Amino acid sequence: MRTHYYLGWFNNFFPASLGRVLQEDITDRKSLAMISSNPSIYEDDGATERSWLDQAGIMFDEYHLINYRVQKEEARTLIQNASVIFLLGGDTLKQNSFLMQYELSDSIKKSSAVVMGASAGAINMSAKWLCSKTFGYKIAKNSVYEGIGLGNFSVLSHFDLENNMALVLDELSPLSEEMNIYASNKDCAVRVKEDKIDILGSVYLISHSKIQKLDETL
Repeated sequence: MRTHYYLGWFNNFFPASLGRVLQEDITDRKSLAMISSNPSIYEDDGATERSWLDQAGIMFDEYHLINYRVQKEEARTLIQNASVIFLLGGDTLKQNSFLMQYELSDSIKKSSAVVMGASAGAINMSAKWLCSKTFGYKIAKNSVYEGIGLGNFSVLSHFDLENNMALVLDELSPLSEEMNIYASNKDCAVRVKEDKIDILGSVYLISHSKIQKLDETL
């Protein structure tokens, strides 16, 4: 049963309700494979995300950080053997480039592991995502990037929606005509388990240039 978590960012730890469903979903705890969002930096990468899991009582026999220190073939093997794959938060563009260089998307899509992404990691789990100056990217012009494509939708994660609703809708309207977009701020999660979508926190659905707040189900 395929289970994917699209997370925002948690300043403290996972809420109790999120910790509970993670406990239920993550039954195999042999190996955690974390994919860096800044793969040239090696110190403390993934420490925050790992602390969330630790606090929720979810520990693994092995922990692996996938970055440029790891060879391509080894990276794919770690993903194939992982119980949980966690795409770390940070630099969305650097992580996207790393995923493409190391050709990791297919391995992640084929995996039966629980796949999680926080902030940048959640965005890169999307089918497509908008790289926009509005969303803080230092770029000359807006571009749409291909993500891993675990589901046929887009994610905007860890962005101040409430104070920028009209701006966000204007930016994302063109992409929303092509696919649904799940937009959230901090302390939020979207869980996709088979065909069922569950919501934690303030998550909005943008579809065909219209935006609506989704009811919490976790």
